[in-house]
Amino acid sequence: MPTIRGSGLIRDLASIPCADEALRRRGRYRRDAIDLLEREDLLDAAFCYRIVPLDEPPSDVLRAGGEALDALRLVPERGQLTALGVGICTLGPALERRASALFAEKRMSLALALDKLGNELLSALSRRVQDRIVIEAGKAGLTAAGELRAGDPGLPLSAQTAVHRLAGAHEIGVRVTEGQVLYPLKSMSMVLGIGIDMPPALWSRCDTCPSAPRCRMSGRAPASAML
Repeated sequence: MPTIRGSGLIRDLASIPCADEALRRRGRYRRDAIDLLEREDLLDAAFCYRIVPLDEPPSDVLRAGGEALDALRLVPERGQLTALGVGICTLGPALERRASALFAEKRMSLALALDKLGNELLSALSRRVQDRIVIEAGKAGLTAAGELRAGDPGLPLSAQTAVHRLAGAHEIGVRVTEGQVLYPLKSMSMVLGIGIDMPPALWSRCDTCPSAPRCRMSGRAPASAML
């Protein structure tokens, strides 16, 4: 089972400039959250991914690995979509349990800081998984462009179960609830377009998000065809 050390993810966060004024004001709680996370070993970061060839050329849906995904946004204007890169990553359950315990203890500021830290760590982990998919595609002479997550415009939330199966997420202890939510909650799925001579995607899954201008985790370029 692929795993990533928590210390590496925390170093990733250190390289991201803090544009959130409120977060800067609460810097002490952020430092306390990092100390708590490291002291109690709250990260069990793991991931899985696969590049799954399409069962047939794109039509009204994308069919891969016996699943049908309504993800036509991944079909490029030029080039050829031949596969899907599917991945799921998780921080494990310990961090969210500790945050819940802090809320129950009325330690709201620290609980919020730990929860926000978890979101940032999960985003950093997802970028690493995306990079691995892009690199593996490149080794096969393929290009990658575009990324969607279940629930995005372009990929309905109902696709979560199919993505989970395609990625083999049972191997890392992630499951899908009846409401199509991943559990542990600090988990994330992704689907990338993989193919031949695919151009860089000119859209991002963040394009329609009203919080994008204020988000510390937005701004990363979509999966690029330049490998």
